[in-house]
Amino acid sequence: MPMPVLSARSTRLTALGGVTGPVTFIGAWITSAAVTTMPYSSIDDAISRLAAVGADCRWLMTAGFVTFGLSLPVYALAMRSTVAGMAWVTAAATGIATLAVAATPLDRSDAVDRLHGLAATAGYVTLAATPLLAARPLAGLGHVRLARFGVGAGVTSAIALGLTPTSLPTGLFQRLGLTICDVWIVTTALAMTTGRLPPRPKHA
Repeated sequence: MPMPVLSARSTRLTALGGVTGPVTFIGAWITSAAVTTMPYSSIDDAISRLAAVGADCRWLMTAGFVTFGLSLPVYALAMRSTVAGMAWVTAAATGIATLAVAATPLDRSDAVDRLHGLAATAGYVTLAATPLLAARPLAGLGHVRLARFGVGAGVTSAIALGLTPTSLPTGLFQRLGLTICDVWIVTTALAMTTGRLPPRPKHA
């Protein structure tokens, strides 16, 4: 059964989720870290601490999580219509996992903290997987540079996010792992909105 794809106009519109989500998310953690009055280090502390129960910037960081969480599944619709394979599934899953992160703020209880950790891990894995899964289909469409960027972003993200639970600077590696994949998402989203990455034929 042929996979239904969006029209060119709908693809361009839904692709904007891949711009709004990452830009808002990164802006939220930069702004929250700048305005918070609690002791906080962007190098050593996890982003989620900015949305922890009792944090004075909790509302701002939570808004960043929620915006990202809602935007990624919208972007995934555009990806489903432009890039073959399962990358759109992991993109959507990243958004859902991020909403779960927002719904389970740190410091509410030990049980909620464990759920938060599971949601964050799911978000990390699916985020890093998205550009890796999209690499071969993108190369097949002639977007070799975007495919190579995806491989580099996915591998770098996986390594960086894998280092966050260690004694190394958590905040630094977390931000590196998230940012490089977010930049890849924005890049592909812009390619879709400008028509450089158009929807596949309906029979694809």
